[in-house]
Order: sequence, then C-alpha cells, then structure tokens
Amino acid sequence: MSTGVPLASGKSEIFEVILQFMPDWIQIPVLVLIVLLVVGSWVFKLKRKIDRRRAARQGGTVQPAAQHGQGQGADYLGQYAPQQQSQRPSGADYLGAYAPQQPQGNGQA
Repeated sequence: MSTGVPLASGKSEIFEVILQFMPDWIQIPVLVLIVLLVVGSWVFKLKRKIDRRRAARQGGTVQPAAQHGQGQGADYLGQYAPQQQSQRPSGADYLGAYAPQQPQGNGQA
C-alpha cells in the first residue's frame, strides 16, 4: 500500500544523493567522521551533565552558562576589559572640578 508520501526526510535524501556521488573509498571515511562527531557530542554532553551533578553533590559551584554580554567569545575581554570606575555623578548637571567652590567658613556663624 503506497500513500505517495516519502518516508525519508528531505535532509536524508540530500545526504544520500551527496554520498552516491562520492567514490566508495571516500564514502566510508565520511560516514565514520559523521558518526564520530555525533558520538563525540553525546560524550561531551554526558561529561558536562556528570560534572554538574558531581559539583551539586559536593556543594561546589558549577561554571554557569554565559549570560548575554558575559562569558566567552570574540566580545569577551576578560582581564583586558577596562576597569570599572567608581560610580560618580555624571551628566549635564554634574560640573565636577568646574563646580563653584563652596566658601569654607572657620566654624563661626
């Protein structure tokens, strides 16, 4: 009984077509590399999961996932980031060193 609906997805069909164009001696290493990548990603995920559980049991902290604007990558400066300045007032009303000097009295009113 044929419904006319292909059982394989479009991605798997494209994958099969690409493999058919390759010679046999290239097909096997390509398939092995793909399998190794999939298994390697599973192992990596499992290792992270085990590390999180182990840290939670021991009361340690786990490296949290990087939030937006933190962590790693091309925009992460780490120790090379500019040092944070102390919070001083700023803006149009802040005159800083140009503010008029307050008269200093000698304590007499």
